Amino acid sequence: MEEKLKYPIGKFQWIENPSQSQLENAIAILTSFSEDLEKIVSDLSEEILNKHYRPGGWTIAQVVHHLADSHMHCYLRMKHATLEDKPAIKDYNEGNWANTEDGTSTNIASSLDLIKALHKRWVVFLNSLEKQQWKRSYFHPEREKFYPLDTTVLLYAWHCEHHLAHIQQALN
Repeated sequence: MEEKLKYPIGKFQWIENPSQSQLENAIAILTSFSEDLEKIVSDLSEEILNKHYRPGGWTIAQVVHHLADSHMHCYLRMKHATLEDKPAIKDYNEGNWANTEDGTSTNIASSLDLIKALHKRWVVFLNSLEKQQWKRSYFHPEREKFYPLDTTVLLYAWHCEHHLAHIQQALN
């Protein structure tokens, strides 16, 4: 049961060589994500925004702020990967970020605005990539792993759906 609460849609399945239709589907998820998120959270009370999606998990508000932080990091990592040769990225401790003042605030408006603007830019960027650019990658030193852009876009489409499911879980 704990696993289902932590991964309500299941864990991400790494796909080494995604198909064109898988990439298009992932971009479609990133395109609609800010609107999907806003529909779910925009009218929630402060009390509901402080509700945890699982015991020991973040509040709904923290999830929203995390999405802004995480997706900013990914967008920048992907841009670095297209402009540099296999750059090593700087990791961040998402738990620490989630516990900062701006990460615990129930005022989620700025994070929703950020996600909306960021995803618009991100989708334009992704749609501009040439076929060979999808194979460019960045190196994650803490995980000692290369992240190709084509697999990474699938990961972040999953990330969107993963956290939408967490929020729905908290609301049920």
